[in-house]
Amino acid sequence: MQNTVFLNSAKLNFDNRLDFSSITKLTTFTNYEESSDKEILERVKDQSIIITKELPLSRDLISQFPPSVKLICEAGTGYNNIDIVAAREKNITVCNVPSYSTEAVAHLVITYILNFSSSLIQRQMMIKQKNFDDFNKHVDFPHFELQNKTLGVIGGGGAIGQAVIKIALALGMNILIYSRTPKPLDNPNVRFVSLDDLLKQSDFVTLHCPLTADTLHLIDKDRLNLMKPSAFIINTSRGSIIKETDIIEALQNGKIAGAALDVQEQEPPEPTNPLFYMENVILTPHIGWRRFESRQRLIKLMAVNIESFIQGKLINVVN
Repeated sequence: MQNTVFLNSAKLNFDNRLDFSSITKLTTFTNYEESSDKEILERVKDQSIIITKELPLSRDLISQFPPSVKLICEAGTGYNNIDIVAAREKNITVCNVPSYSTEAVAHLVITYILNFSSSLIQRQMMIKQKNFDDFNKHVDFPHFELQNKTLGVIGGGGAIGQAVIKIALALGMNILIYSRTPKPLDNPNVRFVSLDDLLKQSDFVTLHCPLTADTLHLIDKDRLNLMKPSAFIINTSRGSIIKETDIIEALQNGKIAGAALDVQEQEPPEPTNPLFYMENVILTPHIGWRRFESRQRLIKLMAVNIESFIQGKLINVVN
């Protein structure tokens, strides 16, 4: 039986509710809630499969892994925390788990859009501050219908982007997609456009692309300046796809109307980060994937990855 170690399970099983039996029946399973670099090197000895959740595995660290390590299974979709080139050089396969939280993340994106369209956050903040003006007179918060508004989806060819598009169409929105792999369309309310045109025309922009060398700071000052002053941007992918200093400046100067950021360049952000204190920002602590059902599904799909590896039929390989 193969030996498997989960190096930082607390990142996934933070509430101790998850069932790992789909993995334990396949392999000898050792579980650590968290691991330092030094502990990692000790704990991967005699292990053939490593499971991580957004745990940085650098070239230097991977270069010291023993020959027994054959598979690194990232417990999630993004794998920018792993030096996949260094892993390949060590003949270690890296796999991820796509599509385990597709609906959950899509629903969060739509929740942000619905909140922005009716200023729910601001209205609730007023009540918390014992300011009841919203009930006694007109308060000039954004309050508008979503039908016929335009949603721009960057990376709209992926599963999450497609799930967002499906719901947005049901709300009567028009869709613009920027994707490197445009697909044939059969809906007149959906169009593929350039990135610049998407930013210029959209009332909402949502990001659904991986963090790579090409997408690092894809949204910077110049591209934010293309957006409408009334537009909102949403990021549930990776924080560094947006240059944080530039979006802070854009929000402070009214270049865009607001932002919903489930991911940040530094997680968690420093308490002094201006994003915490902006009324036109919804900031959440990377919760898109965290729903209980999504996390349990993730474990079952990791078990499929591991079983396929044991059988010599690799799936979801990213390196």
